Amino acid sequence: MAFLAKDTKLLWGRAAGICSNPECRAKLTATGADGKSFLTGEMAHQIAQSPDGPRGTDGGGDDTYDNLILLCPTCHRTIDKAPEGTFSVEALRNWKKSHEEWVDGWAAEGKYSTALEVAQEVQRLLLENRTHFEEYGPRSKTATENPASTAQAIWQARKLDTLLPNNRRIISLMERHSRLIPVSAAPSFPRFKMHAEAFEGNQYDRVEDYPLFPEKFSEEIEGMTR
Repeated sequence: MAFLAKDTKLLWGRAAGICSNPECRAKLTATGADGKSFLTGEMAHQIAQSPDGPRGTDGGGDDTYDNLILLCPTCHRTIDKAPEGTFSVEALRNWKKSHEEWVDGWAAEGKYSTALEVAQEVQRLLLENRTHFEEYGPRSKTATENPASTAQAIWQARKLDTLLPNNRRIISLMERHSRLIPVSAAPSFPRFKMHAEAFEGNQYDRVEDYPLFPEKFSEEIEGMTR
């Protein structure tokens, strides 16, 4: 089994690190007794690699994003151990499709009536992102002072299950409440959007360079909360 990094990141990112079974939706990260985070999710085949495997077909299925679904270990074991026909390929495809639509729908949640309310929510999301970046990002003390630490793995997990969904929500909040927040109040928002979209694209298909996070945007949002 050889999953390409692009397929792995795409699957985890679009599922936001959550089990795709609509009746489960367990978060697929955990923290050990030593305080270190680790991934608990499993990339399951919708069509088994082997023709004789669960939901197998002649020739078997491949290891690409299109044939994979992100599940918790329990759900993965359940669907593969269930009697043939209990969980069809079509059912798993529907799970995956509806789950990714549900994740995208997070950005549409919440409707605010004042610029202050919007700014406070955006500020909360930015703070959450910054906290993870400062603790585990490539320039964090943990990563630079101890290259052998698990910071890189934790940072990769946080990008997929926290930063990407948060960025999508910030963009949606700002655009849906544009009548409350004029461009003059947050002129750096277009730059943030460019950064967020390029940052997400880079998780799936690495690029050499992309716009950095505009610090001015944080300052503008903070100014709106005073």
